[in-house]
Amino acid sequence: MTALRRAIDSAAAVFAAAGIDAARRDAEELAAHAAGTDRSRLALLDNLPDDGFLARYGELVTARSERVPLQHLLGTAAFGPAILRVGPGVFIPRPETEAMLEWATGQHLRDDAVIVDACTGSGALALTLAMHRPRARVIGIDDSPEALCYARINCAGTAVELLQADVTAAGLLAELDGQVDLLVTNPPYIPAGVELDPEVAEHDPAHALFGGDDGMVVIHPLAALAARLLRPGGLFAVEHDDTTSAATVESITATGCFGAVTARSDLTGRPRFVTAVRNDQPRSSADE
Repeated sequence: MTALRRAIDSAAAVFAAAGIDAARRDAEELAAHAAGTDRSRLALLDNLPDDGFLARYGELVTARSERVPLQHLLGTAAFGPAILRVGPGVFIPRPETEAMLEWATGQHLRDDAVIVDACTGSGALALTLAMHRPRARVIGIDDSPEALCYARINCAGTAVELLQADVTAAGLLAELDGQVDLLVTNPPYIPAGVELDPEVAEHDPAHALFGGDDGMVVIHPLAALAARLLRPGGLFAVEHDDTTSAATVESITATGCFGAVTARSDLTGRPRFVTAVRNDQPRSSADE
């Protein structure tokens, strides 16, 4: 067994003892990072990459065993076709949201569609949707200066527009009322008091995680925002806690502006997001 393999095996054991689920994967990812290579190429290394490798790797292993997120140690997170810069101060995009991305990229939109990503964070959805639809106008909105610093880095060289604003503020993007083709959002939606893994609780910004006592405090105004911004036939998709699917459907339906309100699951089969289509006309009280 090579010294590199022994180091990775030792790290994996440390991670497993620390309660990290993907212990082997994380050990290999950090070894590849310390070696300056890809995880897929580790098997091609017969010896330690250099004299300083074990010291660098040891520091990374210690940090990860203390539940610092893997993505913070790598400095990046994969999301769909993109590799995003992430770190302290910005929510780390999760694979669960890729189900909503897959839904959004599968919709039929005009080439020059107007797309809004509310609560854009690192810019994950805005960037990947812009990659999929290079002629679209894509606007990412967040109220966190720290998050937008990462979003600007991630969206550099693209046409994505970034706006610092509170998505619950009245009159937001009023100039686009009735003109938006697609609004997607991964808002703060975790109900207050929910116990989270240390990587989330201690490192993701609480402002990007918690949505009030019931997890719905941002989702309600987002439904109203979508009702105002979307054109007739425009599409809305909002991620939610896996306990609030019915409440999210109810919130969107209550606007009286949407049809085809549909609860959808993520890649693990958990209820994760709701989609809806903007009606041609708001529903009147006589229709209820």
